[in-house]
Amino acid sequence: MTADKAPETLAAQALGLEDPVSGALVPPVHMSTTFARRDDYSLPDDRSYIRDHGATQEQVEQVICDLEGGYDAISFSSGLAACTAPFHALEAGDHVLVSDTIYHGVLSWLAEFAEARGIGYDLFPAGDLERFAGMIRPGVTRLVWLETPANPVWTVTDIAAVSTIAHARGIRVAVDSTCATPVLTRPIEFGADFVCHSATKYLNGHSDVLAGLLVAAADSAYWQRIRRHRLLAGSMLGSMEAWLLLRGLRTLYLRVRQQSANALALAGWLVEHPCVEQVFYPGLPRDPGHETACRQMSGGFGGMLSILVPGGRSEAVAVACRASVFKRATSLGGVESVLEHRKSSEGDVTSTPENLIRISAGIEHIDDLIGDFSRMLAKEPAP
Repeated sequence: MTADKAPETLAAQALGLEDPVSGALVPPVHMSTTFARRDDYSLPDDRSYIRDHGATQEQVEQVICDLEGGYDAISFSSGLAACTAPFHALEAGDHVLVSDTIYHGVLSWLAEFAEARGIGYDLFPAGDLERFAGMIRPGVTRLVWLETPANPVWTVTDIAAVSTIAHARGIRVAVDSTCATPVLTRPIEFGADFVCHSATKYLNGHSDVLAGLLVAAADSAYWQRIRRHRLLAGSMLGSMEAWLLLRGLRTLYLRVRQQSANALALAGWLVEHPCVEQVFYPGLPRDPGHETACRQMSGGFGGMLSILVPGGRSEAVAVACRASVFKRATSLGGVESVLEHRKSSEGDVTSTPENLIRISAGIEHIDDLIGDFSRMLAKEPAP
């Protein structure tokens, strides 16, 4: 990161980028898919075709790389493309340890494709360091994949502890930090080798871009293999999407801090409600991950929480259907508050409780969010 500027400044000014031709403070979007060679047939800035390098893509990659304190970053056409790229870069016979509480798309990919590619994997209980250490296969386990806080019950895993155990055995650690964002957690500072983001969510923040990002702490043959995978798989982020993502990043710190404040206030209200069985949120002192979250999350505990309601699946769906201020939708991290009956989206690939409602707090006034839930839980129809 640029040493003399705070991350809030770097994000708001997109690292201070200015168009060298016009002086525009908003960087232009470079739509060209191909680039002219020089008179000596050399490549301008090593660019020949957008599937490998694109000017707008490189801008947004540099911003995220700096915010995460990494060595390098690459963008992808979706969060899932970014998440699965490290698995594609493994060799047949490699073994992976994966936290059992993560984004269901990663679990689905592993269940459907890992065996066919010769990749072995085991799921370890999220946050259980003893079980994790005991499941390592010496000389075979090559990668640890975890998410913290972990979707959809927001389990917190100690990144530093996992990294220490893994690195002592020569194993890389990748952290999906989509919901923490660099505003709250910078996994590389705790020892992670790679940081993954579904940039569709908080980094963009406006529910209008599909994108993913990977950040590496250092260069390696494995990192270059991931880069090669993106080139040959064709999972490049489009130029307009990259520009929109760069625009969204400018307000990242303001948005995430407000979303975190709203989530904490809402969680504190919900935990006292008689029609709520349980609240999952690491910002609550009674949450089992609270102590670890206090160590590795700075300035808030994120905008995501989940609740269990009495009455099973049918009542959880009914509660969601009474929402008015909250929008009933999949995804998260936008400025608008959304909720969903998560099991309906995940299916049988996860052990998510049937009566769980996942909540993404937006930036609306907290009184409106609490008022909406008060009416939903009281079984009052949407106005």
